[in-house]
Amino acid sequence: MKMAGSIEIDRPVQEVFDYTVNNVAEWSLVVVEDEPLDDKPLGAGSTFRFATEERGHRMEFTGEVVRHDPPTAHAAEMKSKLFDITGDYSFESLGPDLTRVTLRSTLQPKTFLIKLLFFVTSFFVKRANCKATAKELQNLKKLLEEGAADQTES
Repeated sequence: MKMAGSIEIDRPVQEVFDYTVNNVAEWSLVVVEDEPLDDKPLGAGSTFRFATEERGHRMEFTGEVVRHDPPTAHAAEMKSKLFDITGDYSFESLGPDLTRVTLRSTLQPKTFLIKLLFFVTSFFVKRANCKATAKELQNLKKLLEEGAADQTES
């Protein structure tokens, strides 16, 4: 299942890129933990662990950064027991203080039961996930435009 969302943020591209990839648990509405699994600088090959929580359900993921091209692109592959996710962010400067962020993600169910569930409910699941992506990006925009990146640096 593929989803995508995009938003324009009134901040410079480098600031948007840095805050987005380094502070996921701060701006995400579902990620409650996010930590590196190695002591390498963030880049392709870096590994991490994160947890999501939504409506009382917690899921644990491990991930690997597969692309890290500041300030224009960042992608990761994440795995859980039930499904894998590929998340691909692109950052486009639209001017000195305006950035378009686009997130494309793919969910790949692992078990037969989850695949069947996704197949039967695909329209509703995709619609809900697209709405969730839009909310996440809207929250990212709100925090960045309110100066969240400035507070993180101090």
